[in-house]
Amino acid sequence: MLDKAAKSEVTLEQIYDESGSWHVNTGGETIHAKRMKGRFRKIKWMTMSVWLVFFLGPYLRWGDRQAVLFDIPARKFHIFGATIMPQDVWLLALVLLFFAISLAAVTSIAGRVFCGYFCFQTIWTDIFTWIEEKLEGNPAKRRKLDKAPWDFRKIRIKASKHLIWILIGMLTGISFMAWFTDAYQLWGNIFSLNLNGLEIAVLLAFTLGTYILAGFMREQTCFWLCPYARIQGVMYDSDTILPTYDVARGEPRGKLKKGQIDEGKGDCIDCNQCVAVCPTGVDIRQGQQEGCITCGLCLDACDSVMDKIGRPRGLIRYASLDEIQGKEQPPIYKRPRILIYAGIISFAAFGLIYGLSHLGSLDLKIIHARQPLYVQQSNGDIQNKYQLKILNKSDQDMTVSITLDGLKKYKTQGLKDRVLLPAGKLSSFTVFVRAPRSVLDKERTPLKFTVHSFEVYDDTAEYESMFYGPRT
Repeated sequence: MLDKAAKSEVTLEQIYDESGSWHVNTGGETIHAKRMKGRFRKIKWMTMSVWLVFFLGPYLRWGDRQAVLFDIPARKFHIFGATIMPQDVWLLALVLLFFAISLAAVTSIAGRVFCGYFCFQTIWTDIFTWIEEKLEGNPAKRRKLDKAPWDFRKIRIKASKHLIWILIGMLTGISFMAWFTDAYQLWGNIFSLNLNGLEIAVLLAFTLGTYILAGFMREQTCFWLCPYARIQGVMYDSDTILPTYDVARGEPRGKLKKGQIDEGKGDCIDCNQCVAVCPTGVDIRQGQQEGCITCGLCLDACDSVMDKIGRPRGLIRYASLDEIQGKEQPPIYKRPRILIYAGIISFAAFGLIYGLSHLGSLDLKIIHARQPLYVQQSNGDIQNKYQLKILNKSDQDMTVSITLDGLKKYKTQGLKDRVLLPAGKLSSFTVFVRAPRSVLDKERTPLKFTVHSFEVYDDTAEYESMFYGPRT
């Protein structure tokens, strides 16, 4: 081990020099996190690429329109071939339930992996600091530049960095708006300076918000603004897998020096690399903290140092409290909390699948007149009044027929053989239904209205109502 340590002496000295000024940040200074290659950095880059959907998704077409378009003015959500109307708002509730419980389940299993790998604040901050590193250099050079007096070089570098940050913020705002209006038309309005007041306000809000949160506040957003960082503790238990420092193996710490053996020291050589790479500036060796976003970058840093000094990896690793204490960890399917989460997630998922597969292009609602429930005609017939509300969810005008089932020898007034429904509109009709009293054998008779489309094969909508009459 000493031979390996001696061979890596220069590298270790550089490590100590680079990290000597690192300490836990309390918000009074800017964190310039060091970037190191490793398994979790690669995973982080891969998960960050998921956000390409946010930037590129609006440009995907589906027929003659945008594939995914949340058309707020028209009160329609187009998701590929499906059109979701306000009447289908329960689907949105299921979507929110699915993601909220999924977030809780993942947190219970593996901590704040959403924060570390998928959160937009984390991703944008990582991109901003990557640009900062390309323009200003490594953390030591960045700190030196921050303290240097203003000259032409510093102004050029800082201006270039902030300009790129602002452009990214603008692109973020434009990409957000592109989900709510046609993306190509939006760009046309931008280049022709034809944006309306709301679009200008949204663009400014996202540009400034991204610029300030990712460029300046960074980890302080997680500390002081994000509610999820505050409630994460109640989602953890002793089986939750988190980045953990193996105290028994690492302590007591001691600097590694050439030609010296100290049998009383642990594996931690107090190089502070785990702190140097942490985007929130916490020291994982002090135990779990609010600032830990479970990104795993400290694992990469520690493993690289262990490789250099010839000691096994895993001094800092993903582990649960029970595992660190030597207790047996139960499988996931035996944890009650996870089973409850899985049940709720399954309910939401099946509900979404059912809802999306039964959207249809028609929606029918029937309102039975209450004052009075029925009217007796001069010839003895019983008449009920109904208000039919038919929603055409499609993008084209539709011709439909309306039929009734449940009554014998009935007659209708206000009901036509063919009814034209304008595209995306709610059409209302008043219909009177009359039936001879002799065919009514009870006070309430089930009555079913069916709307059938001539344009869409086998697309129907049904609604069950009641036909009221006098007591027999």
